Amino acid sequence: MDSKQKNNSVRKENNNNHAFSNHNPKLALALSIIPGLGQFYNRRFMKGTIFLVLAAAFIIVFADFIDIGLWGIFTLGTVPGRDHSLQLIIQGLVAFVLLAFALVFYFVNLRDAYKDAEKLRQGYSVPTLAESFHNTYDKTFPYFLVGPGLILVIFAVILPLGFMLSLAFVNYHLRNSPPANLLDWVGFDNFVSLATTPMWQNTFISVFSWTIIWTLVATTLQIVLGLFLAILVNDKRIKPKRTIRTILILPWAVPGFVSILIFAAMFNDGFGAINRQIMEPLFNVSIPWLTDVLWTRVALITIQVWLGFPFVFALFSGVLTSISDDWYEAATVDGANRWQKFKAITFPHVMFATAPLMIMQYTHNFNNFNIIYLFNEGGPAVRGQNAGGTDILISWVYSLTFSQQNYSIAAAISMIIGLIVAVFAFFQFRKTRSFKEEGKVY
Repeated sequence: MDSKQKNNSVRKENNNNHAFSNHNPKLALALSIIPGLGQFYNRRFMKGTIFLVLAAAFIIVFADFIDIGLWGIFTLGTVPGRDHSLQLIIQGLVAFVLLAFALVFYFVNLRDAYKDAEKLRQGYSVPTLAESFHNTYDKTFPYFLVGPGLILVIFAVILPLGFMLSLAFVNYHLRNSPPANLLDWVGFDNFVSLATTPMWQNTFISVFSWTIIWTLVATTLQIVLGLFLAILVNDKRIKPKRTIRTILILPWAVPGFVSILIFAAMFNDGFGAINRQIMEPLFNVSIPWLTDVLWTRVALITIQVWLGFPFVFALFSGVLTSISDDWYEAATVDGANRWQKFKAITFPHVMFATAPLMIMQYTHNFNNFNIIYLFNEGGPAVRGQNAGGTDILISWVYSLTFSQQNYSIAAAISMIIGLIVAVFAFFQFRKTRSFKEEGKVY
């Protein structure tokens, strides 16, 4: 480029800067009330066209759908037989999602017009089409990668959760089911019923108490047993380590539902091996494993410990091999006994490395539906309650949904379960040292 061309280029740039010196970002923002007009004001004609076309296409395609969806989710229908309340709830939730996308798009439109106007007033030149495409690609490429996954999460996870939460606030049960009947928003009546109606209150307290006991006792025992066996097998005096580890991990290799069904047969009151081959010949007693609430709970905890300890054992075995022998030798020199070594070296190291997974064990057992249902379907029955004696919250929800068809109460209990698990996990993970930066652990 010769000097004459350079002078012409500089003169052209100066003219552009002078032309936009009085450019008003607030005016660009005001014009962007109609998407695209602010970009036209900024001389970004291609971008303005894209914004305008997308906005027009959204309104044309989704306007009626959103209108019906919002009407439906607030009214839940007006004519029984014609309006289906459940479909209207789903359509309303989708309408809210679409409105959220529209608001994000609208905010991006306003922000883009205002920012471009500010840059033009500060002396930046209007980029060419190629430059605009390059800049847009650099800034938005990560969003293009994340976008499909985010949309999938919204429609596959968040939307079903929203539908379940909605059912907790309507009167949806066997005698009031769409489309023959319309649902009504009842607010917190379902939660009030759980807390005040005698049958629901007694059942909820009983099931919730057993759920807490089941979670704490079964999980703690399987962790203690797994840790004890891991320490025992890791001892240098134990020689056939591979054989012992293989035997102890075998319960983990068998599918859980197969083991539970086998145990259900073994604990059967009439023909089970536990009574016939062990209790009656040795102790001359027959225990009602499946008909007495206390003994059924004992059997369930025993089975869960047997099913759960192999994973904990394998996890702890791997962690124990990473502890340096020098630490134990130094502790021996200082005169520490076995308990002091365990308390000061083994246990802190194991918990630091595995605390998040141990928390997951508790949350898993809190919602461990398989063993409760497959062993005895939550039984035996309890007088004055609509849940079995060994039902935990999640199995009670299953019974309310598929057997009693009381969907609203089931949804309310599901919400309570979600809140309990979320709060417990949040506070426990916040206090877990392994989730903190190493340099900030004191």
